[in-house]
Amino acid sequence: MDILALLQCLRPLLTTTTLRQLSRIAFALLAMTGRVTMLGMARWAGTGGSYRTVQRFFYTVIPWASVLWQFFRRHIFRPDDVYILVGDEVVVTKAGRNTYGLDRFFSGVLQKVVPGVSFFTLSLVSTQERRAFPVQIEQVVRSDEEKAARQAQRAAQMATEPPDRRKPGRPQGSKNQQQPIVLTPELQRIQRRVQEQQRLMGDLVSLTYLALDGHFGNPPALYMTRQCNLHLISKLRSDAALYFPNQGPYSGRGPRRKYGDRVNYQNIPDKYLKQTTVEEGVETRIYQAQLLHKEFSQPLNVVILVKTNLKTQAWAHVILFSSDLALPYDKLIEYYSLRFQIEFNFRDAKQYWGLEDFMNVAATAVTNAASLSLFMVNLVHVLLRDVRQTDPDLSVLDLKAYCRGYKYVTETIKMLPQKPDESLIDQIFRQVAHLGSIHTTEVLTSPS
Repeated sequence: MDILALLQCLRPLLTTTTLRQLSRIAFALLAMTGRVTMLGMARWAGTGGSYRTVQRFFYTVIPWASVLWQFFRRHIFRPDDVYILVGDEVVVTKAGRNTYGLDRFFSGVLQKVVPGVSFFTLSLVSTQERRAFPVQIEQVVRSDEEKAARQAQRAAQMATEPPDRRKPGRPQGSKNQQQPIVLTPELQRIQRRVQEQQRLMGDLVSLTYLALDGHFGNPPALYMTRQCNLHLISKLRSDAALYFPNQGPYSGRGPRRKYGDRVNYQNIPDKYLKQTTVEEGVETRIYQAQLLHKEFSQPLNVVILVKTNLKTQAWAHVILFSSDLALPYDKLIEYYSLRFQIEFNFRDAKQYWGLEDFMNVAATAVTNAASLSLFMVNLVHVLLRDVRQTDPDLSVLDLKAYCRGYKYVTETIKMLPQKPDESLIDQIFRQVAHLGSIHTTEVLTSPS
């Protein structure tokens, strides 16, 4: 497991010093226990990884978008695979007042607004491996104008004054006017990230879909995605007002009717039914149709999943949609389900690689800490990939136990007056590495 050899593909992007620092810090992250801080990294990095060296690394400006993409291209990319781009925001709780970008964000884990910092991440999801690989990360820093606009919007929603009354019907002489779609600062940030990723990938990866959660199931998000020459896959609110296209005859006067009957989610016509399954007393009916929404300027490819408890007759439904009208219902469901793989990136980054633990406060250091934790997700996947071909149960904890055992053995050997035999070193190494492992394996041996 020569980490420095894996990082050689980054040599055009990083200096020799930064590359060497990154390799030492990556090994420290694999071996260390406890909270992931700069002091903890320095204690486990060994020679060439002093606290001052770690500090210099975190205050070095690093092109993380290019670094993540170059590593993905060299070690993870498969030409025969199909990739979709997914995006989501991760919130890290922080105390104090000095951390760059500190604000109040809604945490999906805690289900409430918390003080902390937020990062928007883009990942490429492999449809064959069914895994997400981070390729873009940007800290969400709200400007004063954005905060003022949000407060004004919230105040307008809380206002209880009734609107001005006017005569029923359409005012005489009024004309149809298409309202321009204005992208919010949030969507502008996402659009910049998506366009930069497309520029980095060039023609190597042919992207078609961008999958986002239900927060982006709205016309501005669809407009932003289509501007990037991608199709959006997202989710609508459960009470979304969808309509069937009008199939009735022309009345002979006035414009043709565009909207037909409104969709009743408890009584959808059987001609739109695609699949019915029953599992553990719950019936799942899947419908697909091209439907209209009065806020969207184009028809939507909608898939509706209706689940019914056959015993209690309680029911619930989920509405997925895509701007690609030719996408089959099973692919639409699969691609939206794969969007959740990015949550496993966040889980691993917080649990193992310090996304929740970093104590940096400066802008560059905060960016490096968050980006490093997500870079480790890709690096560890590559480290485990070859070993899992013979031992598929090997976990991240097993890898950390292996690196920690290697650290213990090497530090102990340095204290001996005479170096033991290589076979004895390998035996000691296996024994020590297995002490903290969950799944023991004979594949991991001492790198002699």
